[in-house]
Amino acid sequence: MSRFLPATVAFLAIAATGALAFAVAVAPNTVPGAPAGEFLGPRAQMSEPVVVVIEEGDGAREMAEALEKEGVISSARLFRVLVAFMDIEDELQAGEYEFDTNMPVLVVIDRIHQGVTAPNVVTVPEGLRLEEVAALLEEKGVVSAADFLAAADDAYAFAFLSGRPEGATLEGYLFPATYGFSRNPTAEKVIGQMLEAFQKQVVPEIVAEIAASELDLHEVITLASIVEREARKPEERPLIASVYLNRLKVGLALQADPTVQYALASDKENVQRYGFWKKELSFADLEVESPYNTYKYVGLPPGPIASPGLDSIRAVVRPARTNYLFFVARDDGSHVFAETLDEHLRNVEEYVR
Repeated sequence: MSRFLPATVAFLAIAATGALAFAVAVAPNTVPGAPAGEFLGPRAQMSEPVVVVIEEGDGAREMAEALEKEGVISSARLFRVLVAFMDIEDELQAGEYEFDTNMPVLVVIDRIHQGVTAPNVVTVPEGLRLEEVAALLEEKGVVSAADFLAAADDAYAFAFLSGRPEGATLEGYLFPATYGFSRNPTAEKVIGQMLEAFQKQVVPEIVAEIAASELDLHEVITLASIVEREARKPEERPLIASVYLNRLKVGLALQADPTVQYALASDKENVQRYGFWKKELSFADLEVESPYNTYKYVGLPPGPIASPGLDSIRAVVRPARTNYLFFVARDDGSHVFAETLDEHLRNVEEYVR
């Protein structure tokens, strides 16, 4: 996914320093047409948004002139200098961009470089459940949590949703990524953007591979969501996926703590006390009555428990080839894996306090 803020802006700030030096060398004492604070500094006042259309094939000159004409930037020449210095002209993306006027030029360049056409940039991380995504979007001023959750119950015309069991929610299908949302979007439009991202990022790569596996798409996303919640080390995702797939093959219960945490969070009082993901599960928690309790019921739960990222989905369709049936977490978040119960019990004794 693309998380361009703040890392890319930091990079661009460094580039700007070099670009400024370059420009000053060409024209001593000043960069022609570039007011103070043009690079990254916030503007004192933002006006009404304007839309600038960048066509396929437009070069930096055409972009800069359009942006200056609409008042988005105050110096077309500075825009061209920075783009040339960073050598990214061929990487600037066409689109219908919504900007405020008098924006810092580096922010404008960064958005066009990343193809973020809308102004409200929000990163939705992997591993969140629907309610957490709703709360995040409300916090960022995109849409209210209540409207988002209500819209999540609506029907959406995406072919990949047709294989879900009756009554399944959109849990797991709202793709975690960095989004540019327009001002005051509807909840339905926000969800539509997230489903479109799933269709673009997941469907072309994964669906073809699913045909060769024993799982359908809904099952893959369900298992990937468990892997997402379990994995703390990226390199362990295929190993964790292999454990669960092996347990499914031999008919062992998955015994995945995140599914129990998900079940417990259906109780609002529990959420108020422990949050959506209770850290320390008790023996009583492992007995909670829920189809999501994979300690009580063999097989996959009815659906995903969170939104998995592409790497966790890949891990399920491309798991490590192992005979592992168990794993236990170390203090640093990594896991130690075992093939037999005896080996696993020794690992538990060593690593679980």
